[in-house]
Amino acid sequence: MSDSYADRDGKIWMDGELVDWRDANVHILTHALHYASSVFEGERCYDGKVFKSREHSERLIKSGELMDMEIPYTVDEIEAAKKATLEANGLTNAYLRVVAFRGAGADMGVAASRNPVRMAVTAWKWGNYYGDAKMKGAKLDIAKWKRPSPETIPVAAKAAGLYMICTMSKHAAEAKGCSDAMFLDYRGYVAEATGANIFFVKDGEVHTPLADSILNGLTRQTIIGVLKDRQIKVHERHILPEELEGFEQCWLTGSAAEVTPVGQIGDYTFEVGELTREVAEAYEKLVRA
Repeated sequence: MSDSYADRDGKIWMDGELVDWRDANVHILTHALHYASSVFEGERCYDGKVFKSREHSERLIKSGELMDMEIPYTVDEIEAAKKATLEANGLTNAYLRVVAFRGAGADMGVAASRNPVRMAVTAWKWGNYYGDAKMKGAKLDIAKWKRPSPETIPVAAKAAGLYMICTMSKHAAEAKGCSDAMFLDYRGYVAEATGANIFFVKDGEVHTPLADSILNGLTRQTIIGVLKDRQIKVHERHILPEELEGFEQCWLTGSAAEVTPVGQIGDYTFEVGELTREVAEAYEKLVRA
């Protein structure tokens, strides 16, 4: 298999049919390439079952609505497309990327109401998102960019354009020898990592940023449920960056990241403690239940 994601064997579902991986192309004047008119979902399949699959499909449609982009497929049709893609590639444990975007059409300015909304589903084998950080804890930089106000963008949409500062911040973090970067929001509160929500532990209780300017991740919601089922108090609140000094443990959550311990953020260090390990193990069992 080539190192390039464009040069692989397999099938990709595009606009209702399975096509050869290398032929899954779009025109250079695709609107999404120029104006980021694109929404997506990242999902993991465990032993033949996509975790929270329908919730992901429902969120894709909702993201499209928030972006004034009606996706021309129902939840059931998106579910069928994911199943067909996995079967066509012979995968039972995989990462899936479902993307809906405005294609090339009659419009090539900012407005694109006459351009078709297209959709594609891909799947491939993907290991730990943060590599060996799942055992020893990831090292995070603190991004210079901030998560914007919900008055400027639809923060509830999983939209491609919202990840521009994520790419920039992760590149800067990697240049410093870090795995990722943590954002503050526009008010200066702790927000999230570039592609994952964040949790902290202090005195046996869990603290996580209020999802009022960030995406309320499905894995985030799952982990909050796991903690509450174990009678562990969860504080969803605004967290100031200076509070990091008093937290004992930290972890990230996301469909790609799953549950990944954090060992360091900037100058602050955390232990990969018992609760972090318990939550990670509980999630591993849940996704394969």
